[in-house]
Amino acid sequence: MRLTDTSDLWWKTAIFYNLDVKTFLDWNDDGIGDFQGVAHRLDHLAELGVTCLWLAPFYTSPRRDNGYDISDYYGVDSRYGHFGDFIELVRTAKDRGMRVIVDLVVNHTSDQHPWFQAARNDRTSRFREFYQWRDDEPAEQPQNLFPDVEDGVWFWDDVAGQYYRHTFYRHQPDLATDTQVVRDEIAKVIGFWLQLGIDGFRVDAVPYLIDTEDGAEHEYLRAIRRFVSRRNGTGVLLGEVNLPYDEQLKFFGDADGDELTMQFDFVANQRLYLALARGDAAPLTEALLARPALARGNQWGNFVRNHDELTLDQLSESERAEVFEAFAPEEGQRIHGRGIVRRLPPMLDGDPRHIRMVYSLLFSLPGSPVLYYGEEIGMGEEPSITRSRAAVRTAMQWSPDANGGFSNAAAEALVPVVVSGGNSPEHVNVSQQRHDPTSLLSFIKRLTTAYRGAPEIGWGTFAVLDQPHTSVLAHSIESELGLFVAAHNFAPDGRSFTLAIDGAGDDWLVVDMLSDDPAPRPLADAQLSVDLGGYGYQWWRVVRPGEKRLL
Repeated sequence: MRLTDTSDLWWKTAIFYNLDVKTFLDWNDDGIGDFQGVAHRLDHLAELGVTCLWLAPFYTSPRRDNGYDISDYYGVDSRYGHFGDFIELVRTAKDRGMRVIVDLVVNHTSDQHPWFQAARNDRTSRFREFYQWRDDEPAEQPQNLFPDVEDGVWFWDDVAGQYYRHTFYRHQPDLATDTQVVRDEIAKVIGFWLQLGIDGFRVDAVPYLIDTEDGAEHEYLRAIRRFVSRRNGTGVLLGEVNLPYDEQLKFFGDADGDELTMQFDFVANQRLYLALARGDAAPLTEALLARPALARGNQWGNFVRNHDELTLDQLSESERAEVFEAFAPEEGQRIHGRGIVRRLPPMLDGDPRHIRMVYSLLFSLPGSPVLYYGEEIGMGEEPSITRSRAAVRTAMQWSPDANGGFSNAAAEALVPVVVSGGNSPEHVNVSQQRHDPTSLLSFIKRLTTAYRGAPEIGWGTFAVLDQPHTSVLAHSIESELGLFVAAHNFAPDGRSFTLAIDGAGDDWLVVDMLSDDPAPRPLADAQLSVDLGGYGYQWWRVVRPGEKRLL
């Protein structure tokens, strides 16, 4: 494959950054982040190396579920600004070399959406068929996605005189996405935002897109993919599909990958935390080896943390208990019986070696890295917010000033701010770290630079390399673009070993990509001598004779 063949598949080597406008920067000092605030911090993201900005829902909403309860798909929340501000944000991002994707949340609407209000008030309304109704609650029904909050998926509505279905919260009635009339409306929504210049969508809760067991969701995903491709030939669909690999693979589509373009790798993410809890790389290694092969245009999205709870639902009960004991020993740090409401640095007791090893691993795995805002500086959660996703949805920490430089508003008007101990803005902020070459922010910038200089990470073939330590994951990624090798130690004490590079000759060179002295050196005896400290990590580029690579 030649680079000229890959220009339309930008997501294969993209660096994604997810933020919520509400918590990023408050430009007008009303206590809530806004589009202008994000626009004024795009240079920070450009310097960080971000190539695609993913905006969490900013649509008109009662915000009972962090904006995922949408009451107008064609509107923007007035607290964040107006459409002119949004368009300026997209334009400015593109000026900085960043694409922009937004959330597509079409499993359900808010119960305040005009469609639902019309449907519940008039059985003859054309919007009645937009939702799912029945006269009697079924004796058997699937478990709600929030079993500690909702006791089923059907809720009686006095106004409508019927039960309506809600897979999520009761204030989020499910759309009847199996009907053509609803699909036509969704197509209009997709076309509207593409016309405004966005580059695709992060698709929410894909397995619940249609409530059938006959594969109809795949037919619908193919239709969405075709529509996006017609409107924007390089548009991406990044899907949230938290399922085992064999089931997840189906949502990529056929052999040509004609459904979702990308999917988050929830399996590897959950096995990563089991590996961290054990100090043993084996759980993650097993997951990576079990990854199914993808079509050329598809990609995995790798992540350490996201905006929801750290879900552990694909681990066994005993494995989940291990992770809870290691990283969420208090009940208030857990939610829904399956997840953790903490960020990574506090879970690792703030150990900079451990934290950096995890992010080095993130950028070295085959696929595209996805960062959640604040990860680049090691933000923690606010521990006083218990049993709630809001604990990891606090204001971005820009400076050591009041409210972390997020806003000058009075405390009672603010979104949540971290105020506890060593995670507060006084200790963790962008301003101090951007001037410190030893900071986590500087380290993440080094990783993004190295990742962008090694396209084989996004394109190549993954292999685990033999070495004697279960605490170590050593792997290679090879393509016609080059050969990349990395090693990561999950143990607190050091490990030494050699790695054989098959087929290498004495005229091959090796470059230590994260070293302060990256001068090429001969690859003696086709082997790499590796000496990892506790929670150590290393990246190498192995250069074949005649390769035209920047070293």
